[in-house]
Amino acid sequence: MSRIAVIGAGAWGTGLSIVLGRKGTHQVRLWAHEQEVRDSIAARHVNELFLPGFAIPESVLATGSLEEALQDVDIVVSVMPSQHCRGLFQRMGPHLKPGVLIVSASKGIEEKTLLRMTEVIAEVIGAGHASVGALSGPSFAKEVARGDPTVITVASDDNRLAETVQREFSDPRFRIYTNDDVVGVELGGALKNTIAIAAGVCDGLGLGHNSVAALITRGLAEMTRMVVACGGRQETMSGLAGLGDLVLTCTGGLSRNRNVGVELGRGHKLPQIIAGMHGMVAEGVFTTQAAVGLARAHGVEMPITEQMHAILHDGKAPGDAIHELMTRSAKSEI
Repeated sequence: MSRIAVIGAGAWGTGLSIVLGRKGTHQVRLWAHEQEVRDSIAARHVNELFLPGFAIPESVLATGSLEEALQDVDIVVSVMPSQHCRGLFQRMGPHLKPGVLIVSASKGIEEKTLLRMTEVIAEVIGAGHASVGALSGPSFAKEVARGDPTVITVASDDNRLAETVQREFSDPRFRIYTNDDVVGVELGGALKNTIAIAAGVCDGLGLGHNSVAALITRGLAEMTRMVVACGGRQETMSGLAGLGDLVLTCTGGLSRNRNVGVELGRGHKLPQIIAGMHGMVAEGVFTTQAAVGLARAHGVEMPITEQMHAILHDGKAPGDAIHELMTRSAKSEI
């Protein structure tokens, strides 16, 4: 029996706990920051705050103690919001046993350092203390919890980690592929959130499918430029963590990032939108700032990301941003 800790009991962390718990061969500990979540799971086996309506298997134990969550576990799944990653791993470090496998399922970039989550984790816990990988791909938590067929990817430089996660997490409703392009998989999962905000803006402005299709296509192009500049592979962006996750997040009604864009397009202000999310996190709001910094550091042109940054952080009118994208100087597609 594998012992697995899931750190973060938002919708995605809870969804992953349901997948792991339903296998019946794992002991799963779910660390939840909110007392309300812990009480809900203990009393009714449901996360009423972040994923209501979906039963959590009895093999999943909710706890507010990192020490209890991490005691003698074989695999740690990190599912906290990206901006809390560093602080939580600083607290987790003393409780991580040597050689533990750590899988980051957080899709973001640290704002101040521009580091990916696996880089943050490795920096905090020290090189050689653990193997680290990234889990990403098209996956709405509600659909995963419901048991809809879902396919994602795990990336790591350590084949043992990738193969172990593939074996221990997969079941007939949850399929995992392996990949060794950690840079591409992580950046794909993070950067697509900004493009999803742009897709939502189009919807909020009342624009049609032509506009969204163009944004997805050109968004993928600028994501790919960034991934390659950072050492990742172009072909990764044609896969689950690139195109797959991008299409899902830009078109699916369950996408928090897309919904932020919809509200921006309708004229609502960001603080008002965030206040209405009731504790849910749209990673793209933070990622856009970091992505602009990363693009400038590597000399990569990311026009859609730049315009979303101007909307989110400079108060630019969404209609003006779309107009500016459409009136850029003419150039070849390739």
